[in-house]
Order: sequence, then C-alpha cells, then structure tokens
Amino acid sequence: MKSFAGNYFEDFTLGRVLKHATPLTVTEADLAIYRSLTGSRYALYSAAPFAEAAGFERQPIDPLIVFHIVFGKTVPDISLNAVANLGYADGKFLAPVFPGDTLYATSEVIGHKENSSGRTGVVYVRTTGTNQHGETVLSYVRWVMVHKQDPLSDAPETVIPDLPDVVDPASLSAHADYASYDGELAGSTDFYEDYDIGEKIDHVDGMTIEEAEHQTATRLYQNTAKVHFNQHVQAETRNKRRLIYGGVVISTARSLAFNGLANAAQMIAINGGTHCNPLFAGDTIYAWSEVLDKAELSEKTGALRLRLIATKDLPCEEYPYKGTDGKYLPNVLLDFDYWAAIPKAR
Repeated sequence: MKSFAGNYFEDFTLGRVLKHATPLTVTEADLAIYRSLTGSRYALYSAAPFAEAAGFERQPIDPLIVFHIVFGKTVPDISLNAVANLGYADGKFLAPVFPGDTLYATSEVIGHKENSSGRTGVVYVRTTGTNQHGETVLSYVRWVMVHKQDPLSDAPETVIPDLPDVVDPASLSAHADYASYDGELAGSTDFYEDYDIGEKIDHVDGMTIEEAEHQTATRLYQNTAKVHFNQHVQAETRNKRRLIYGGVVISTARSLAFNGLANAAQMIAINGGTHCNPLFAGDTIYAWSEVLDKAELSEKTGALRLRLIATKDLPCEEYPYKGTDGKYLPNVLLDFDYWAAIPKAR
C-alpha cells in the first residue's frame, strides 16, 4: 500500500525520530497572506525599512509563521489521527528567518501515556525546525492526544518528560539591537519600562473566523489533520463540525494584541500553551494579556513574559479565565504563555 494513513498511538515508541516531509521555502508572499488571514499590523513584519532600522539585516518572517510552517510539517506523521492538540512548552525561536529561507522539520518522541479509556493516548514530541544551512531556528515540545489503532493492544510504560515551566530569558535574544526604533510608526509609545508585572490589557477588538479563512490557513501551512479538513468524517463526531486549527486562534489573538502591545512584536519563546475549548466557523475571537514577568535582554531591549488569553463570543473587559473550580471557562479558547522582545525607551 503506497498511501499513508498516519501513525497511531502504538507507533510512537520512545526515542523514535521522524524526519518530516516536505521542506518549504518561505517568501514575502507568506507575510502578505498571513496579514490577509489575521489582520496583523506589527511594523516589524509590515515594512522592510522599519525592520532594517530596528537592526535586522532585512525584513524577517513573523516567528509565528515559522512556527505554523514547522508545525504543519509534523502533522502527517504525528497528528493525522489526533483527537486534539493539547499543549506546548519549552519553545525557542533561535534565529531569524528571512524570505528565501527553506524550513525543514524533525521530531523525536520523548514521552507517551495511554488514557484510561484504552482508546487513545497522549504523545509528547520535541520538534526542531532548521534552515537550509542546517541552523536550528525553532525548537519546541508539544503533546497531542492520538487514537489507538487497536484498543486492546498493551499500554506502554508511562513516560512524561520533565519540562521547564518557563524558558530562561538569559538564553534568549532579539537577534537585533533595536538601535533605531520609531514607536510612532510602530503604533505605540509604550516601551519596556511602561509595562508593570501583573498588569492586564484588554485588546478590545474582535475578529470573526470564517470557514474559508481557516481552510486557507491549514492549506497554507500544509496541515492535513482530519479534524480540520474532512467535514464528511467530522459530521459523525460529537461536534458534527470541523475544528478550527489552533494555530488560527494563536495568530488571531496575537494580531488582536497589537492594540496594547504594538511594540512587543517579536515572539522569542513559548513557555507553554493550552487549547482550552474548541473554536468553530462563525465564532468571534477576543483577547486579553497579562504581564507575568519582565527581563533585560540587552542595553536597548527587554522582554515581557505575557499570558495571552483568547475567548470566543465573549469580550474581555472583565478578563475571563478560569472558574472557581479551577477549570477554564467554556468560552476560553487559549491560554498561551510566551516571551516577546520589546525595545526600551530612548
């Protein structure tokens, strides 16, 4: 049989390394399509002269585009038979990516745990994205719930990897000196010093996600997961509908965060992330952020550790998050913890 139906939980043996197809060359068109899908307004990824003035050799690709492309490479091997992608940790953007660079991806299985039902299990993988020079540009861990092919097969020994709660900011870099940075052109006069730990920011705006936008995004990043593509199959599931790809939620919320965090454009690490509840076409995404921590990166740049919460059909002026039972509220879509580089005031 020449076609491939994807790996099941039993196939993910500890230490297995998967070399993912297909390498993808990133172009300026990816930036333009990303803007059309998300409405992103961050100046670093909108204007080449602005990015060059900030210290980049030329206009870079938004790190989330890099994340989505590398993630998409892994889907046919890791999550084609997934129930849901559950979370992320220990993600580092280790080098900038520019138009013309080619991205490759490999993953190593670092943990697994069968669920009590015996029908599914959770698989942990560390994925590495490299460029055409063999340089690592991205590394992250994710865990995904995957169907078993045979519910009666023996459960493997449970191995859950020990992951850091937070990426050490001392290991991070903005990859640019931000030497000449124009806050007015960026859309904000709020810099590193203007944000306080514990501060919460309602990003105010909302964006309704349509089926066509979601399908364009999943195809653009070559994400072939059945839960996103195949309505014929999904009609027989509990939800009766295709799930919106979680990366659409992350990128839309991040784009909405421009309103309040315009100068924190550059994501440099992912500390953790949870897809809390599903999103479907026709739902509207809102977002708010909390400043969890701050760190010095260099003389001219700092980093904000930010919690980004996305909701559906629920404005965020009261900062919805979890209920008294400690569980995420049903309208909370995403809990995403990351570091973003931001220039200091001049």
